[in-house]
Amino acid sequence: MMLKQIQMAVSLIYPPRCIGCGDLVDSDFGLCGVCWRETPFIGGTVCESCGTPLPGSADGFRLDCDDCMAHPRAWSQGRAALLYRDQARSLVLALKHGDRGDIAKPAASWILTIAKPLLENDPIIVPVPLHWSRLLKRRYNQSALLALQMAKQSQLQCCVDLLVRRKRTESLDGKTREQRYVALGDAIICNPRQKFNLQGRVVLLVDDVMTSGATLTACTDACLRGGAAKVRVVTLARVTKQ
Repeated sequence: MMLKQIQMAVSLIYPPRCIGCGDLVDSDFGLCGVCWRETPFIGGTVCESCGTPLPGSADGFRLDCDDCMAHPRAWSQGRAALLYRDQARSLVLALKHGDRGDIAKPAASWILTIAKPLLENDPIIVPVPLHWSRLLKRRYNQSALLALQMAKQSQLQCCVDLLVRRKRTESLDGKTREQRYVALGDAIICNPRQKFNLQGRVVLLVDDVMTSGATLTACTDACLRGGAAKVRVVTLARVTKQ
């Protein structure tokens, strides 16, 4: 009874607000009607490798988009919750650069909703790492925030330091696919102290945005070299060709 009274008092002082625009909403960590309509959630038929929406309906066979057929992925399956545009882009940037860690909780639930086919065999959830210098400047790793929330909501194991970015790579924004792959090289490795967590396990890699897939490829390669049986990937958003 006392807990309910405290919660009611808090809701009166700090009423729930939309994580997108700040308007009042019915519950915490939600989107108002306008922001919901402007957030491009991915649903229906999707590419099995990256989660990009595909036309038509599933026919029981594996479907991959043209990009993934032209450039086969190192991982086995992939999903994304949102298209990286409109309100989704604003939410991703707020999480990544705007100290909006509160976005991680609803974002994790969106990812888990579309990632259900990837949760078989109790995968270990692993975030894409940041270089220590970038982590020091930003103070948090947005992918780790997503991974921790996903683990909490799904009751799966999470290892935030299983992968290490040992080289600080320059920003990949604006680079071509080939430039991204060259820039990453062998920058990401498996943490020697965490290898025991990897042996024979299915890994579920988590990142905020997938563009070319270069970073996720580097992480996948590191996991497979470290002893993982299989790697799957999920991202909050996916950049697609217009």
